Amino acid sequence: MAYGLDELYKHLDELREKAKLGGGTQAIEKQHERGKLTARERLELLLDPGSFVEIDEFAVHHCFDFGMEKRKCLGDGVVTGFGTINGRPVFVYAQDFTFMGGSLGERHAEKIAKILDTALKAGIPVIGLNDSGGARIQEGVASLRGYGEIFYRNVMASGVIPQIIAIMGPSAGGAVYSPALCDFIFMVKKTSYMFITGPKVVKAAIGEDVTFEQLGGAEVHAKLSGIAHFIAENDEDCINQIRALYSYLPFNNMDDPPYMDTGDPPDRVDKDLDTVVPADPKQPYNMYDVINKVVDAGTFLEVHRYYAPNAIVGFARLNGRVVGIVANQPMIYAGCLDIDSSDKIARFVRFCDCFNIPLITFVDVPGYLPGTRQEHGGVIRHGAKVIYAYSEATVPKLTVICRKAYGGAYIAMCSRHLGGDMVFAWPTAEIAVMGPEGAVEIVFKHEVMKAKTPEEAQEIINRLTADYRAKFANPYVAAERGWIDKVIKPSETRMYLCKALDVLITKREIQPRPPKKHGNIPA
Repeated sequence: MAYGLDELYKHLDELREKAKLGGGTQAIEKQHERGKLTARERLELLLDPGSFVEIDEFAVHHCFDFGMEKRKCLGDGVVTGFGTINGRPVFVYAQDFTFMGGSLGERHAEKIAKILDTALKAGIPVIGLNDSGGARIQEGVASLRGYGEIFYRNVMASGVIPQIIAIMGPSAGGAVYSPALCDFIFMVKKTSYMFITGPKVVKAAIGEDVTFEQLGGAEVHAKLSGIAHFIAENDEDCINQIRALYSYLPFNNMDDPPYMDTGDPPDRVDKDLDTVVPADPKQPYNMYDVINKVVDAGTFLEVHRYYAPNAIVGFARLNGRVVGIVANQPMIYAGCLDIDSSDKIARFVRFCDCFNIPLITFVDVPGYLPGTRQEHGGVIRHGAKVIYAYSEATVPKLTVICRKAYGGAYIAMCSRHLGGDMVFAWPTAEIAVMGPEGAVEIVFKHEVMKAKTPEEAQEIINRLTADYRAKFANPYVAAERGWIDKVIKPSETRMYLCKALDVLITKREIQPRPPKKHGNIPA
């Protein structure tokens, strides 16, 4: 029977409307009852109005086991396509929990793989909104194959295009590895979970009673495991945070990050910075005060805010240009590096280097955190990651030593010796092998032991500590040797960083590096 054009177009419209319903109106209502938006509602918030172009909206699975021939849905539980965010193109996929819990089957996986392939060819970032119960059991090994195809593409795209994942529901078993292979992970409080094995399996295997939230909730992964880079109050908040992050990212590894005129003068001087570091070297101060006063006003976007807070990382703009910020936080552990902060810094530095984002490092670090917990946990290999990441990075690297820069931690925090292009120091900077007190105890041990009374010993220690601090715990010894390029007033920091970035933005490595397949970063 032949159909006229009107009938054909009507049929197309009907299929499109059917595809929008996903798993049906009842399933959509249940999704809303859980406090969650549907896949399509999320994409509407994420993308500019009218910009979304859907791909494979009529795809269905071809499984006939376990009654699956009667359980079909146009799109097969995932919405894929492309659109724009503030006019900038992006590829997207959003898993649809309303059909079979967003479970991943063969066709579902092929749709995501196609998006990753196309995004890689186009040199455009990918954003995935995950809401899935995991592998579709009814499709057996075909589901596992689907995960493998996605993982492989995540790895191939790594360092070529930015990959962002939002966990907006459950993510269990094999489903967790694709997010882990991507650059940034968002999670939503109370509604998103990530774990290898769920509470029931944990109970059966080791007898431990644990809730979904305790095992793999957003706050657990944001504060303890460090898997989540951002956490949100709800779906809307999560989407808004993704849009904010996207404004700092370039399209690919051959592109520059987007410039934005912020209206903040590059020569702005903030006199408050001159008093931010206390006169007492043991007194802490808040490094956020430094960062926010130096970068373009209101532009600092912190990454990994709740994980390893003794280090701060994030994006900002400096005279309109996107930069990556790395800093020690004297308010936490006196700014010491430890296992978690080392991982946090190294990962962020490597991302910035992948995508041509200059690095600015603010240093106030007395060393690596001591103790058996750190040593037995492998602080040596974790700390080595920071050294590896900075040494490997070829983007412009600017360093500001605010106060303490002791020992191996001084070297690790983007010193001149690891390829820092321009190293500034404040007059409050203390650059030495270790703190004056510890140095005196070692160098002048015998002289202190000659004291006849504890009071005399303390007087000797105080005198020698003051002498050591005056001689070594300052920026001028390093400046004499050219390891500090310029000693500046804190209030001048923004001005000098802007000027340095202007001349270094065209930086190219002039010394060829050894040819190799790739390095082997400490695990």
